[in-house]
Amino acid sequence: MGWKIIKRKLGQAGNLKQRQKRQSEWNIEYGENWMIGYLIDGTFVSQEDALESIYYKSYELHFKNHPEDLEELISLAKRLENPHAKITGGVDLQVPAIMQFLEKNNLSLQGKEVVDIGTFGKRSHKISVRLSPLTIKVVNNDKMTLEKFWQEKKCLAIWED
Repeated sequence: MGWKIIKRKLGQAGNLKQRQKRQSEWNIEYGENWMIGYLIDGTFVSQEDALESIYYKSYELHFKNHPEDLEELISLAKRLENPHAKITGGVDLQVPAIMQFLEKNNLSLQGKEVVDIGTFGKRSHKISVRLSPLTIKVVNNDKMTLEKFWQEKKCLAIWED
């Protein structure tokens, strides 16, 4: 049959201990026959595949529409950090997405500063906010931010034969 969505709006992943606890509960309830993902155009897509088709593509579109942000980032940063993930032990998606974009386009950071990507705590630069998932528009939906999509549209599915 395929993937059947059994729970929507899972919320934030949390730190490693919280994720492991939730996953352990799902293993008990559903066996290891579950997956986190997103319903995209009527099809269930794994979270791993959505990283490419949604997360990465949203940053790619942002840089296409705002080349000045890309230029500023490249000239300013020597390294990117996600302070929220660092402090909370949460999952860092934005730094890997940006770094993947740079690599795929044969670009590299040329600056001298550590640049935070996100809006958590004290921001290192104005571009920290502009490149936050709280402000990046999700690809194919300019009314929703990437963070809102990633948190609100996440669902749990189980495989049914």
